[in-house]
Amino acid sequence: MARIVYAGTPEFAVPALRALIDAGQAPVAVLTQPDRPAGRGRKLTPSPVKRVAEAAGLPVYQPQTLKDSEPQALLRDLRPDLMVVAAYGLLLPPQVLDIPRRGCVNLHASLLPRWRGAAPIQRAILAGDRETGVTLMQMDEGLDTGGMLDAARLPIDDRQTAGELQEVLSLLGAELLVRRLPQLLEGGLQAHPQDESLACHAPKLSKAEAAIDWRKPAAQLQREVRAFNPWPVSHTLLGGQPLKVWSARALEASADAPPGRVMAHEADGLRVATGDGQLLIDSLQFPGKQRRSAAEVLQARNLTGEQLGDGKA
Repeated sequence: MARIVYAGTPEFAVPALRALIDAGQAPVAVLTQPDRPAGRGRKLTPSPVKRVAEAAGLPVYQPQTLKDSEPQALLRDLRPDLMVVAAYGLLLPPQVLDIPRRGCVNLHASLLPRWRGAAPIQRAILAGDRETGVTLMQMDEGLDTGGMLDAARLPIDDRQTAGELQEVLSLLGAELLVRRLPQLLEGGLQAHPQDESLACHAPKLSKAEAAIDWRKPAAQLQREVRAFNPWPVSHTLLGGQPLKVWSARALEASADAPPGRVMAHEADGLRVATGDGQLLIDSLQFPGKQRRSAAEVLQARNLTGEQLGDGKA
């Protein structure tokens, strides 16, 4: 059995780890980010990858950085044939890239060179891309700049949220990894350089950019709602209080009202005027409350005529 080191942290990285285990190639070690505070109690919480690795009885290591001599010595002692990385969250310095006999490969959730960086799934949705995928690449010192070994493509459904797309891509990446693993271990896959002229960056998300600007077209706001679900979640103001928008779709109907005005509140949703067209909000959340459908909200309060946002037009 090959000596594989696996490095990953969030849910996206779980299917590939499970696939390696199921294929009889359980890693000799798993690297993941240190436990982080989570929830209202800010309790230290292990990453999804750590939970799966420990349940499988695999050794888990959580260095703060890979730039120090101690984690580098640990990796050398493991004598890995290959290191597989998926959404790990730490940069691999040259000293680490050179340790595995067959180098380090990465499962990246885009069709490189498009969307290099931390949030490729969300940026693809925001840009209105009709297709995405997972690229298996040979890692180098740059940010997602290494040679491409293979890729699996996937159309993007126009109602798919980032969370839903991530789940599908994670399974697609796991299948791609296991299918190509024998060639990776034999050195039989040739890496093809990326076309730098097509490269674009996918910076990490912020809560600030999820604030809804009702002056934008409804079609663009629909993409934002999808891209920011499940985090940081599109949000607006209602009477000065934050309101989260979990699900919405653009309507071609004209909006004869100021942007942000609730034109109608019906069982199928809130029809809100935008800079171009209407946005139908069908799932929302008030502060301190659970996520609710527009129909449930309507039973207690009709929002017709209310102004969402800061009122700018």
